[in-house]
Amino acid sequence: MVQQIKDLLADAEPSLADVEETLTQGYAEALALEAERLRIERRLGEVARSATGDHTAELRSLGSRLRVADGEIVRLRTILGTLNDRARALRAAEAG
Repeated sequence: MVQQIKDLLADAEPSLADVEETLTQGYAEALALEAERLRIERRLGEVARSATGDHTAELRSLGSRLRVADGEIVRLRTILGTLNDRARALRAAEAG
């Protein structure tokens, strides 16, 4: 998704329809990533509440997955913001 957005941003004259469709897909992906992040947090809490020495590896794994998810969400939301700015500019150009 990030590469698709980068490609659209690099296009000198993308269509508003393509930009809006990509925004829709990108926001859907961001929501899915955020849902996955919540599942990881929930599991992390469950394991932490009942943690024994046997859970160390799972806690580390969950912590790592949480960091990765956070990074992906930030990266996607940031580039979606840029694409959203592009969409506003295209809408203004069409209206003007």
